[in-house]
Amino acid sequence: MDKLDCYIAGQFVSSRCYFDNINPVNGEKIADIAEADQDQIDQAVAAARQALTGEWGKMSVNQRSALLHKVADGIEARIDEFIEAEISDTGKSMHQVQTIDIPRGAANFRTFADMVKFDHGETFVTETATGEKAINYSVNKPLGVIAVISPWNLPLLLATWKVAPALACGNCVILKPSEETSSTAFLLAQVMHDVGIPTGVFNLILGRGKNIGDMLTQHAGVDAVTFTGASATGQHIMRAVAPSVKPISFELGGKNAAIVFEDADLNKAVAGVARSTFTNCGQVCLCTERVFVHRSIYTSFIEQLKQHAENIKIGYPKEPNVLIGPLVSKHHQQKVLSYYQQAKEKGAEVITGGGVPRFDDERDNGCFIEPTVICGLSDDDPINQEEIFGPICHVSPFDDEQEVITRANNSRYGLACAIWTENLSRAHRVAPQIDVGLVWVNTWFLRDLRTPFGGVKLSGIGREGGMHSMRFYSEPVNICIKVDEE
Repeated sequence: MDKLDCYIAGQFVSSRCYFDNINPVNGEKIADIAEADQDQIDQAVAAARQALTGEWGKMSVNQRSALLHKVADGIEARIDEFIEAEISDTGKSMHQVQTIDIPRGAANFRTFADMVKFDHGETFVTETATGEKAINYSVNKPLGVIAVISPWNLPLLLATWKVAPALACGNCVILKPSEETSSTAFLLAQVMHDVGIPTGVFNLILGRGKNIGDMLTQHAGVDAVTFTGASATGQHIMRAVAPSVKPISFELGGKNAAIVFEDADLNKAVAGVARSTFTNCGQVCLCTERVFVHRSIYTSFIEQLKQHAENIKIGYPKEPNVLIGPLVSKHHQQKVLSYYQQAKEKGAEVITGGGVPRFDDERDNGCFIEPTVICGLSDDDPINQEEIFGPICHVSPFDDEQEVITRANNSRYGLACAIWTENLSRAHRVAPQIDVGLVWVNTWFLRDLRTPFGGVKLSGIGREGGMHSMRFYSEPVNICIKVDEE
């Protein structure tokens, strides 16, 4: 794939301008990516609007479901191509792409294809004080044209997490992936084309920066916006769509905590925190950046976490036992390194890491960074308040339960938290008091696609997953029929 084009109205179309797609492993160019313009966005919106009332709009739920299963079949039939594309764009390990990113992309289509067949409205028999009778029932209608803006950290997984339920509910979609990771979205467009998704139902718009996003989200023909990414970008989109009062669903940033109580299984807790901190080089919105450990086990925990971090194998994505690859770009590498430097300047103790690994080969031109553990900063320090989105955590001790609950909640974000304890009562007592959308106990990143996913505060608006996705991507319409007695 040396050239990635937009997919509009059932065709791949060239653009006037292209930019470089860079491999973060070695800094080399791997493809040209199209830069969409206003005319192409207009064409995509027009095609989507037309499809709403065409063949797609007339399909039954079972027909839509069968088509989405074909999309999943198409992803699985080309799984090696999807794996190669995801690795080239992100540099993440073969193991992660093989076991999470690509399989989950197909699973999202299957899950929502099946779930929509059980979606239903409500029915009430109404009797008024004056003796009138009626039957009230609701039908779920698609919102219309959905702008899906997906991020670079889990490109196929998070794009399909939104595209699949949107299509299942009968909407048409315009997908705008990150300019950093557009390859699997391009392959998805090919699969959509090959399985016969009707013209205009799925459109792919490629391009850089907020200009493309503004043209799409502010378009009068777009009925709703769903976005995963940085909180600042979410705020910008909210301002952009406010005049038209479009429905929005946002999954934004996180500054997630892990709480390790004195009764935790220490080995499991250390391994779990290492995983939640360093997975995907820390580039997951759910990753842990703040770790609170009971003072009685603090020293032991720090020693073991340091050992875990230093045993992580960093390298080429396809090397055996490689856990993490590079950050996604030079720009992001410099951002994370700036936080490493700030921490040092403020007197943080660097337990391990804090720099860039050296390989003495082409990887030194890439975007690699060391897994890092620090301590010694206050909870209010920007290092502990701002999302870094890299393989770093700050570890601090605590003394009692209420203290750590208050400290964990001391954040503008509220996405996820992991609690490590062998005390069942404590788990049930503490978990509901954490101001987040997801709490894990003695695990992390264990997901059921039927459960609600999302955050509070700066971490987002709304919930997706299972029937929560069905609710966002469809509009209930109440129908009231009066029943005459005669």
